[in-house]
Formats: sequence, C-alpha cells, structure tokens
Amino acid sequence: MNALLDVRGLTVELPTERGWIRPVNDVTFTLAPGETLGIVGESGSGKTMLVLALMGLTPPGARRTGEAWLYPRSSNGNRSGTDNSVQRSTRRTDLTVANSEQIRAIRGREIAMIFQEPMTALNPVMRVGAQIEEAITVHEARVSAAEAHRLAVAALERASVPEPALRARQYPHQLSGGLRQRAMIAMALAAGPRILIADEPTTALDVTVQKQILELLVNLQRDLGLAMIFITHDLGVVAQVAARVAVMYAGRIVEEGPVQEILRDPRHPYTVGLLRAAPRLERGKVTPIPGTVPSLNALPPGCAFAPRCEFRRTECDERVPDLRRVNAEHTARCVLVAAEGALST
Repeated sequence: MNALLDVRGLTVELPTERGWIRPVNDVTFTLAPGETLGIVGESGSGKTMLVLALMGLTPPGARRTGEAWLYPRSSNGNRSGTDNSVQRSTRRTDLTVANSEQIRAIRGREIAMIFQEPMTALNPVMRVGAQIEEAITVHEARVSAAEAHRLAVAALERASVPEPALRARQYPHQLSGGLRQRAMIAMALAAGPRILIADEPTTALDVTVQKQILELLVNLQRDLGLAMIFITHDLGVVAQVAARVAVMYAGRIVEEGPVQEILRDPRHPYTVGLLRAAPRLERGKVTPIPGTVPSLNALPPGCAFAPRCEFRRTECDERVPDLRRVNAEHTARCVLVAAEGALST
C-alpha cells in the first residue's frame, strides 16, 4: 500500500537561553491510507511537538529539518461534495518547507487535529456551530451561509452529538467535557480531511466518556476511511484504536511495530517500563519507571534512557543506538535487540 504521509528524519529545534534543544530528533515513520498509528510516551517525550510540526504550528523561531511528504488525494477523494479543485494539489508536498499559504490550504482540508484540551481549543465567545462553519468556509469559500450551517449541524450529528441543531447554537461553556470533545471532532472532520491527528483526546474525561470517545473515533476512522495518528501515554488505550505503535522517548522513536506484538514482546527497556507502570487489576502490580525524563538541554551522550535503565551496559553510554530490526515490521533503538529472547515484563 502506498504511503499517504512519509516522514523521514524529521527534527525540530527550539531556541532556549541555554542553546538549541531538539524536542523532535530524527523521527521517521510512514502512514498509509486508512491506517491508525499510535504514538506513545511520557509527557515531554516529543509526541505533541511532532504533530505540531506536521501541522505547521511550531513555536516562533523553531527550525524544522528532514522531510515530511504528504501525497495528493485521488481524483475522487473529495468527500465534502463540493468542488475544491483549486486547493487540491496534484503533487506531493513537503510539509517541512511548505509556505504559509500551502500550510493553510492543507491544515483542516488534508490534515486535521483534535487538540488535547477542548475548553482552551474552542473559542469561548463563539457559538459552537459558528466555529465549525468557519472551519468549512475557510476551505470552501463558495459555500453559502445556509449550506455551511447545514454542514456544521451534519458534522455534529456525525460526531454523535445529541440534538445537534441545539448544540450548534450553544457556547462551549454550556457543553459538558464529553460534548466539547465531540464538537472538536466534528470541527476537525468538517472539511473532509484525509488524516486525523488525535492528541490525547480522552484527557480529563471520566472513564465512561473516554470509552465513548474512543469508540466514536474508531467508528469514524473506519466509516470515513481516515488515516489517524493517535497520541497517548497509555499503551492500553492505543491497543484499542491502533494496529501499529511508535514509542517515543526524549524526542526519538525508540520502538515501532505492530501494537499486539509490542505488547506481547517489547524489545526496548522503556517500553517494558511503560507496560509495568500501566494500572492492572492485580493489587501491587504497578511498578513505576525510576527517575525522570532527562532535560533536552542535558541529554546523555549515548542512549537517553540509559540513566533509568536496569539493563544498562557500557556501550549504551558511548553513542545513540541505531534502530535495530527485530523482524520485518518491528524495530527498536536498543543494543539488546541482538540478544535472543524478550525482555521481562
């Protein structure tokens, strides 16, 4: 299957008082049409900055290097029902060097994002329906106000918002956390994107609402044929929505492969630590990873996880390990990959 998004060696550098840091460091992955890729890691591992770089939303002064190729949609790929041939590109686009006009055309229309906190992402002084209408008209300028409103209500209905016409007239503070997140999903999908980025979409929601949002995303991804990048710190959650997972630590991908295989046979000590730290039904089974994520301006010269790793060797401190191939679909950035057998969880 051809790639829809092909990221090669993507690096993001940010200026600080102590010099440049790299919250995203030499990241490579592909995303196929209709595929869901889970990205997992602790806070500060670079997950959000990675997708913000793809969306052209990095902070002022940031430098992006590497490549992030977005391939064009097929001639029949416009699901919105309107003619948008002017904005549809027939050539692949490198998101790292795209100009502001290209990024504006791509953002929302080709790649859309559900942000982590809907209360801060939604405009508190605009009605929910008006915000969704704006997401439509910025890409479909010839759509009338009445048609934009109809499409906004339809988007809310597609996101399983009850009484969508009523909710469209309300302000964000009048909606519950779950409904605000559904409104964000409706807004993200309103312009018919091909790639949906979900940045920890169940954060701050209670357990039952989390389950509903996850089921909604899985159903929408399947029904609309979306490719999805799903960001979380919980391997258990990503197992419910993704077939493939990339584990990030200190800006780098340290393990990637089929999610069930990585859950069953993790080959990087950090992945093992995440699994041990996941809540389980058995009392006393949670084992936290010792230490903390290192500061990006004080990374060790070798493996960034080495100071926290129980399997640390001398060679771990000498240089950053390369991604090593476990099998055709599974890689890990660890010197132990050459050793036989799985790490103990």
